Amino acid sequence: MSEDLKPIAPEAENSLEQPVVMTPEVEEAPVDAVAAEAAPVEEVIDYSNKGLKELVDLFQELLDKGDVQQLYKYAEGIKAAFYKTLKKEKIAAGFQPVVTAVAQQAEQAGQATAEAVVIAADAVETAVEAAADAVDAVVAEAEAAAEAEVAPLENEEVSANPFTELERGFKDLYGQYKTVRVKYVQELNARKEENYEVKSKIIDELKVLVDNPGDLGTAYPAFRELQNRWRAAGAVPPTKAKDLYETYSHYVESFYDYVKINRELRDLDFKKNLEAKEKLCERAEALADSDNAVTAFREIQKLHDEWKEYGPVDKAHRETIWERFKAATAVVNKKHQAYFESQKGNQQQNLEAKTALCEKVEEIAEREVKDSNTWNALSKEIENIQKEWRTIGFASKKDNQKIYDRFRAACDKFYASKRDFYSGFKDQMQENMDKKIALCEQAEAVINSTEWKKTSDYLINLQKQWKEIGPVSRKKSEQIWKRFRAACDAFFENRDKHFSDQDSRYDDNLAAKNAIIDEINAYKSAGADADKEALAAFQARWNEIGFVPLKEKANVQNAYNKAVSEKFGAVAETSDRVSRFKKRYGEQHQKTYTKVVTEKDRLIQKFLKMEQDIATWENNMGFFAKSKNADKLLADLSSKIEVAKQELADLEKKIKSMDEKDSEQENG
Repeated sequence: MSEDLKPIAPEAENSLEQPVVMTPEVEEAPVDAVAAEAAPVEEVIDYSNKGLKELVDLFQELLDKGDVQQLYKYAEGIKAAFYKTLKKEKIAAGFQPVVTAVAQQAEQAGQATAEAVVIAADAVETAVEAAADAVDAVVAEAEAAAEAEVAPLENEEVSANPFTELERGFKDLYGQYKTVRVKYVQELNARKEENYEVKSKIIDELKVLVDNPGDLGTAYPAFRELQNRWRAAGAVPPTKAKDLYETYSHYVESFYDYVKINRELRDLDFKKNLEAKEKLCERAEALADSDNAVTAFREIQKLHDEWKEYGPVDKAHRETIWERFKAATAVVNKKHQAYFESQKGNQQQNLEAKTALCEKVEEIAEREVKDSNTWNALSKEIENIQKEWRTIGFASKKDNQKIYDRFRAACDKFYASKRDFYSGFKDQMQENMDKKIALCEQAEAVINSTEWKKTSDYLINLQKQWKEIGPVSRKKSEQIWKRFRAACDAFFENRDKHFSDQDSRYDDNLAAKNAIIDEINAYKSAGADADKEALAAFQARWNEIGFVPLKEKANVQNAYNKAVSEKFGAVAETSDRVSRFKKRYGEQHQKTYTKVVTEKDRLIQKFLKMEQDIATWENNMGFFAKSKNADKLLADLSSKIEVAKQELADLEKKIKSMDEKDSEQENG
């Protein structure tokens, strides 16, 4: 695109009206040239984070406002975001759209149109209306492609697709927008034709005034009134503008040349024109300092349009003021040209960056994936790559579509492989569902069981099996889990209620044991034999009392042991060991065991303590099973019990071996 200024002779300032506006030559008008009028190139709104309903509501809000320019500015971006989001959500929901060749062409057209917007910003107003029909054709093709893309699959009922109604609503809104847009363009063209007729009549009146100026006092106000009407009239069709302005400029110059206006009024007019043009120069110079080359270029064209509306200035200032304005314009044009030259280097960098992303996606698409977690991780990686792709600008026009097609093909290959995997994954999820239903039925069958320990272990095992089963359908996952959890909770609530009823009895037992401790503390020795009988009676009564609350068990046992030790001394130690020994090994060993404590005695004590510890741990497991997140604790206890049982078995073998040796010595 050439940015050289059209040469304008300074002598043209000798006339009252500024000659044709100085604008860059345009090699070709982009298809989407209307975008230069409707939306600034540098403004890009990201709609990717909005859902389908939000996009529809946003489109409806724009329609309700009735601002056609704002509608044109955002409509295509919202539409592209809507169909991209619609397609993504369809795939996620299991609806596989039919991608037709027309849809692919529409997407390519959309890509090309987006790139053309940048070029369109450079086009002058004369290219706007000429490209309107081309834009409408592209939009119509995109609409047809979108309709083809979302068409329901053959032999599939439309009602099975939850997105159909939402898409139909969006199409209706978009149709309303197109109707409004067409009407707006028609009205705009009609107004320009009306403006052309108004200005043509002004020229006719000006011609009459030039041919018959009459009295100067009457002619000059009439001339000023015609100038004001000319400025008040709006734009005219671009194809008729040049001839119209040239004709108007001719008669304005003729009026000043042939009508002998007095010098005072003429000088005053020149002064006002000079002041106005100095302000235009200041605005142009401010644009020359702007960092936004695209916006500055667009604004300088508007200043040239304003320049034309003012008449000439005094000869002494004509060339100076024009050179000042032209110099500021030249700076803006050079920056604009440099901006697009720099874009060429950026485009090469963009191409290289996009090529690297293509290679990443192609490598991922070639991987062999066999589990859902990996698919999810790779999908996230692909999404991040796509986000990065959108942050990279365009490549050159000849390469941009090719690199996009390559990237799209790699992404499509990845998602096609993912769909193939999940089509088989559905069968696996149904099999998992059947297994979980079976576990629910097993759990429900023991809800009313009163075998608290056995059933607790049984349900804990079912819970372990549940965790080993793979995933089920997302919409059924919560439902089946609630069913299984309800069955487990029902049993554990029954068990907790049962044991809570025992708490009152445990309190009574605690009171009874504390009473025995008080009796022991109050006992007075009556001789060794009497003490043995009293101790035996206390122990018998103590053993007949049931469980006490778990948190008080150690305290009350320690208090009992302390009381017995203080009152009965060595008699208590011997009697306690003898009682336990008789219970496990028989009356025949009593005599041997009452002697000095041996290694065997130590092993027996260790054996009995370990037995008690195992019983305590197993009882605790029943309480922990009802707690949330108790799996690790239960696993640790189970492991500890297994180790203790093995050690218990080893101790029993050693004790039996010692018994056999003692028996041989007695019989020997």
